[in-house]
Amino acid sequence: MVKTASTMLSLGTQAPDFSLVNIDGKIVSRRDFAGKPLLVVFMCNHCPFVIHIRRALQEFAAEYLAKGMAIVGISSNDIVAYPQDGPEKMQDEARAAGYTFPYLFDGTQEIARAYCAACTPDIFLFDKHHGLVYRGQFDSSRPGNGWPVTGQDLRAASEALLADHPVSDVQQPSIGCNIKWKAGAEPGYFTGISAG
Repeated sequence: MVKTASTMLSLGTQAPDFSLVNIDGKIVSRRDFAGKPLLVVFMCNHCPFVIHIRRALQEFAAEYLAKGMAIVGISSNDIVAYPQDGPEKMQDEARAAGYTFPYLFDGTQEIARAYCAACTPDIFLFDKHHGLVYRGQFDSSRPGNGWPVTGQDLRAASEALLADHPVSDVQQPSIGCNIKWKAGAEPGYFTGISAG
């Protein structure tokens, strides 16, 4: 089995614009969140790494939305090869998981490319000016490693950001399944690593 690591986009990078359809049919754009810290999570329905953090992600989102953070999930997988990740199934998953944030579909995969997203989950936290302050893992828990899912890495970054404190630049890459690129369209910037 091969796992994929996030590309660790350079800190300070400005959040690329997006304008994507939410599961409720409405268009959601980055500019809708102007002046607010923004968390972007590339995710999908079927990935075991996303499923592993699913409940904790929902709890994190409920807590930090209430603290004024904007949060969006984005699914960029090829739905021809992976129909379980399509918009209708995304609606079902959001209801089942209790997600209260927009869950957007990136059918062209252009937004995943713009963010240099490589895996699910791939997590990007931006300040209120939408400069990148954190990219990396939710925490060190992985399916099968027995460690509790706490979200401690993302929580530490989020707490620092919301308190106007510097976010530590010691950040560990997220690990997960690779984004399911359309045939022949793989960007080639992600790194496969041994599952160990």
